[in-house]
Amino acid sequence: MNENVNIVFVLQGLNDSVTNRQIYFVFALMSYLVTILVNLTLILTVCLDKALHQPMYIFMCNLCFTGFCGASSFYLKLLLDLLADAHLITYTGCLTQMFFTHIYILCQFTSLTVMAYDRYLAICQPLRYWALMTGQKVVLLLLLTWCLSLLETAVGILLIVRLSFCSHRMARIFCTNWEVVKLSCSDTTTNNFYGIVIIILHSLQIIIIVVSYVHLVRSATRSQTDRRKFVQTCSPHLASLLVLSFSVLFDTLYSRYGGSSMAALQNVLSAEFLVVPPIINPIIYGMNLRHIRIRIRLWFTTENPQRMFSK
Repeated sequence: MNENVNIVFVLQGLNDSVTNRQIYFVFALMSYLVTILVNLTLILTVCLDKALHQPMYIFMCNLCFTGFCGASSFYLKLLLDLLADAHLITYTGCLTQMFFTHIYILCQFTSLTVMAYDRYLAICQPLRYWALMTGQKVVLLLLLTWCLSLLETAVGILLIVRLSFCSHRMARIFCTNWEVVKLSCSDTTTNNFYGIVIIILHSLQIIIIVVSYVHLVRSATRSQTDRRKFVQTCSPHLASLLVLSFSVLFDTLYSRYGGSSMAALQNVLSAEFLVVPPIINPIIYGMNLRHIRIRIRLWFTTENPQRMFSK
């Protein structure tokens, strides 16, 4: 570890002309500002309106907050690199970026699992919902989401800290676990095994979500009310899951099996899981959930927002 502290990694994914990097900077800055706007708008809407202090909206805020953190860990370094001539990141900086990036990914999957459980109780067991989804249960599920993600991430970082490196050049625009492991000249069997364990664990979470949706679909076919609930609250959840799953899958496949052709395009696409879900999630929830949509519209149209939140 002491020897690695002085390591500086070279990010080779931004080797483009100054003019192109300036254009990329404008688009990246606009994308980050939009990400901040949509996530903070949704989070503040829920926090300031007591009528929205319900489990579904609280879990949704947690999803948006993790998305904002993950996007920030990517954009802030990217924006600096786009304006710099040398694209370097220290060993500590690389570990820090990986830490927040992986917490974001793992927390998103666990949050979506918790949200699927919440929707299952609300639609399939509506009479028992408030008895099962108490305030203490909500806090416990949020703590479980963060503690599990922090533990998984911390173990992964500790497994990387023990490695020594033969190369310091990374063909990416940001640090990822697998890209750093590929630069190591140490035995990475444990790292690879742990990666498989993480994949299996979160694949089980996806299976739990699928099972929940089987019950949700069955319940939705029984009555028009349940069908309306399913379309309004479950469709954005399903969209979030699909966007995140395909984005992470693409990055995993590209990182492990991607070639060197069209490297610039591949680097942009590999960052999709840090760009698309943080923007898409608050938008699709804001558009599909009627209460959120009404509150946001009132927030931007009323002359006195305080009057709206006092109702």
